[in-house]
Amino acid sequence: MIVSNTSPIINLACIGRLDWLPMLYGEIVIPPAVFHEITVAAPNSPGAVEVRTAAWIRQYPVNNPPLVASLLLELDPGEAEAIACALEVKAKLLLIDERRGRLVAHRLGLSVTGLMGVLLLARKRGLIDSIRPSLDDLRRVAGFWISDALYRRVIEEAGE
Repeated sequence: MIVSNTSPIINLACIGRLDWLPMLYGEIVIPPAVFHEITVAAPNSPGAVEVRTAAWIRQYPVNNPPLVASLLLELDPGEAEAIACALEVKAKLLLIDERRGRLVAHRLGLSVTGLMGVLLLARKRGLIDSIRPSLDDLRRVAGFWISDALYRRVIEEAGE
Protein backbone atom coordinates (compact mmCIF):
# COMPACT_ATOMS: atom_id res chain seq x y z
CA MET A 1 0.00 0.00 0.00
CA ILE A 2 1.26 3.48 -0.91
CA VAL A 3 0.24 6.61 1.05
CA SER A 4 0.62 10.11 -0.37
CA ASN A 5 0.82 13.57 1.09
CA THR A 6 -0.53 16.59 -0.78
CA SER A 7 2.58 17.83 -2.59
CA PRO A 8 3.26 14.89 -4.93
CA ILE A 9 -0.36 14.85 -6.09
CA ILE A 10 -0.71 18.58 -6.73
CA ASN A 11 2.70 18.99 -8.35
CA LEU A 12 2.31 16.01 -10.66
CA ALA A 13 -1.14 17.30 -11.62
CA CYS A 14 0.39 20.73 -12.36
CA ILE A 15 2.68 19.20 -14.97
CA GLY A 16 0.07 16.85 -16.42
CA ARG A 17 1.69 13.71 -14.98
CA LEU A 18 -0.72 12.65 -12.25
CA ASP A 19 -1.38 9.49 -14.26
CA TRP A 20 2.11 8.30 -13.30
CA LEU A 21 0.96 7.49 -9.78
CA PRO A 22 -1.44 4.67 -10.71
CA MET A 23 0.95 3.47 -13.43
CA LEU A 24 3.85 3.25 -10.99
CA TYR A 25 2.12 2.36 -7.74
CA GLY A 26 -1.44 1.23 -8.43
CA GLU A 27 -3.80 2.45 -5.74
CA ILE A 28 -2.80 5.49 -3.67
CA VAL A 29 -4.18 6.00 -0.18
CA ILE A 30 -4.66 9.49 1.27
CA PRO A 31 -5.87 10.56 4.72
CA PRO A 32 -8.78 13.02 5.19
CA ALA A 33 -6.46 16.02 5.78
CA VAL A 34 -4.80 15.48 2.38
CA PHE A 35 -8.21 15.09 0.74
CA HIS A 36 -9.29 18.33 2.44
CA GLU A 37 -6.14 20.26 1.46
CA ILE A 38 -6.61 19.35 -2.19
CA THR A 39 -10.38 19.33 -2.69
CA VAL A 40 -11.80 21.71 -0.06
CA ALA A 41 -9.09 24.23 0.85
CA ALA A 42 -8.13 24.63 -2.82
CA PRO A 43 -11.04 23.16 -4.84
CA ASN A 44 -9.70 24.52 -8.13
CA SER A 45 -6.15 23.28 -7.56
CA PRO A 46 -4.56 20.89 -10.03
CA GLY A 47 -5.55 17.36 -9.12
CA ALA A 48 -8.68 18.32 -7.14
CA VAL A 49 -11.08 16.70 -9.61
CA GLU A 50 -8.98 13.55 -9.81
CA VAL A 51 -8.74 13.25 -6.03
CA ARG A 52 -12.53 13.49 -5.81
CA THR A 53 -13.23 11.04 -8.64
CA ALA A 54 -10.30 8.73 -9.45
CA ALA A 55 -10.89 5.08 -8.61
CA TRP A 56 -7.16 4.64 -7.87
CA ILE A 57 -7.20 7.19 -5.01
CA ARG A 58 -8.74 5.92 -1.79
CA GLN A 59 -9.34 7.86 1.40
CA TYR A 60 -8.34 6.14 4.61
CA PRO A 61 -9.60 7.48 7.95
CA VAL A 62 -6.79 7.81 10.45
CA ASN A 63 -7.66 5.94 13.66
CA ASN A 64 -4.96 7.21 16.00
CA PRO A 65 -5.84 10.79 17.06
CA PRO A 66 -3.15 10.88 19.81
CA LEU A 67 -0.44 10.11 17.24
CA VAL A 68 -1.79 12.76 14.86
CA ALA A 69 -1.92 15.28 17.72
CA SER A 70 1.70 14.61 18.62
CA LEU A 71 2.79 14.87 14.97
CA LEU A 72 0.93 18.19 14.67
CA LEU A 73 3.43 19.67 17.11
CA GLU A 74 5.96 19.73 14.27
CA LEU A 75 4.04 19.09 11.04
CA ASP A 76 1.06 20.42 9.13
CA PRO A 77 -2.21 18.40 9.18
CA GLY A 78 -1.66 16.70 5.82
CA GLU A 79 1.84 15.55 6.71
CA ALA A 80 0.79 14.45 10.21
CA GLU A 81 -2.15 12.39 8.95
CA ALA A 82 -0.18 10.96 6.00
CA ILE A 83 2.51 9.69 8.37
CA ALA A 84 -0.06 8.33 10.84
CA CYS A 85 -1.95 6.68 7.98
CA ALA A 86 1.23 5.12 6.58
CA LEU A 87 2.03 3.68 10.00
CA GLU A 88 -1.50 2.33 10.49
CA VAL A 89 -1.74 0.60 7.13
CA LYS A 90 1.90 -0.53 7.25
CA ALA A 91 2.50 1.25 3.96
CA LYS A 92 5.23 0.04 1.68
CA LEU A 93 6.02 3.68 0.83
CA LEU A 94 5.05 7.23 1.82
CA LEU A 95 5.12 9.91 -0.89
CA ILE A 96 6.14 13.14 0.83
CA ASP A 97 8.36 16.05 -0.20
CA GLU A 98 8.65 18.32 2.81
CA ARG A 99 12.00 17.92 4.59
CA ARG A 100 10.64 17.93 8.14
CA GLY A 101 7.93 15.41 7.24
CA ARG A 102 10.49 13.12 5.62
CA LEU A 103 12.73 13.32 8.70
CA VAL A 104 9.85 12.46 11.03
CA ALA A 105 8.72 9.61 8.75
CA HIS A 106 12.25 8.19 8.66
CA ARG A 107 12.51 8.50 12.44
CA LEU A 108 9.31 6.42 12.70
CA GLY A 109 10.68 3.74 10.38
CA LEU A 110 8.76 4.57 7.22
CA SER A 111 10.14 4.26 3.69
CA VAL A 112 9.70 7.54 1.86
CA THR A 113 10.18 9.07 -1.54
CA GLY A 114 9.18 12.36 -3.07
CA LEU A 115 8.67 13.84 -6.48
CA MET A 116 12.30 13.24 -7.48
CA GLY A 117 11.92 9.57 -6.62
CA VAL A 118 8.69 9.38 -8.63
CA LEU A 119 10.41 10.99 -11.63
CA LEU A 120 13.37 8.62 -11.39
CA LEU A 121 11.05 5.61 -11.22
CA ALA A 122 9.05 6.91 -14.21
CA ARG A 123 12.31 7.18 -16.16
CA LYS A 124 13.47 3.74 -15.05
CA ARG A 125 10.16 2.13 -16.02
CA GLY A 126 10.16 3.83 -19.44
CA LEU A 127 7.25 6.22 -18.93
CA ILE A 128 9.54 9.03 -20.10
CA ASP A 129 12.66 9.11 -22.26
CA SER A 130 14.23 12.04 -20.44
CA ILE A 131 13.76 13.32 -16.91
CA ARG A 132 14.92 16.87 -17.67
CA PRO A 133 11.64 18.17 -19.21
CA SER A 134 9.67 17.01 -16.16
CA LEU A 135 12.17 18.63 -13.79
CA ASP A 136 11.96 21.84 -15.81
CA ASP A 137 8.14 21.70 -15.75
CA LEU A 138 8.13 21.18 -11.98
CA ARG A 139 10.25 24.30 -11.59
CA ARG A 140 8.59 26.47 -14.21
CA VAL A 141 4.94 25.35 -14.26
CA ALA A 142 4.36 23.98 -10.76
CA GLY A 143 6.71 26.38 -8.98
CA PHE A 144 8.29 23.44 -7.17
CA TRP A 145 11.63 24.39 -5.67
CA ILE A 146 14.52 22.19 -6.77
CA SER A 147 18.05 23.29 -5.90
CA ASP A 148 20.57 23.29 -8.73
CA ALA A 149 22.57 20.61 -6.91
CA LEU A 150 19.53 18.34 -6.59
CA TYR A 151 18.60 19.01 -10.22
CA ARG A 152 22.09 17.90 -11.35
CA ARG A 153 22.04 14.86 -9.04
CA VAL A 154 18.66 13.66 -10.36
CA ILE A 155 19.81 14.11 -13.98
CA GLU A 156 22.95 12.11 -13.15
CA GLU A 157 20.98 9.35 -11.37
CA ALA A 158 18.72 9.12 -14.42
CA GLY A 159 21.81 8.53 -16.56
CA GLU A 160 21.30 11.62 -18.69
